[in-house]
Amino acid sequence: MDAPPRWLVGEEKAAWDNFIRMQEKLIGRLSRHVQSESGMSASDYVVLAGLTERGGGRMRLLDLAKLVEWEKSRMSHQVTRMTKRGLLTREDCPDDGRGAFIVATPAGYEAIEEAAGLHVEHVRRLFIDALTPSQLGELARISERVLAHMEEQAD
Repeated sequence: MDAPPRWLVGEEKAAWDNFIRMQEKLIGRLSRHVQSESGMSASDYVVLAGLTERGGGRMRLLDLAKLVEWEKSRMSHQVTRMTKRGLLTREDCPDDGRGAFIVATPAGYEAIEEAAGLHVEHVRRLFIDALTPSQLGELARISERVLAHMEEQAD
């Protein structure tokens, strides 16, 4: 017989509910601001930021999908849309005839550079400026702890 769920209570529930509300509201506002000011969708931003910041502007599709925690099909559809708009290109992988590299184009770099400046100003205004340096340090430590714990858990 399965054990009953360990329901969240008291501070557990408050911490979780407030974290989720904060995250959803923050991501929603950031997405709307960047979209309205740069024309770049949140999905475009996530792909280009991951590709240019951590991938050197060039990554395999599966690696990019893993980086942003998306399914392969979602990434493939997003890349197709962005390729049609000239933000990305696909290059054949010489080591694997079935694989492909996703590459940021000059237009993609220009778009992410414009959007990143807008994004960081809103991150600072909505998030960073709300916390003291001590609170930011504590949040960083808590986030690192949760991320490390998640890495220890089976997917």
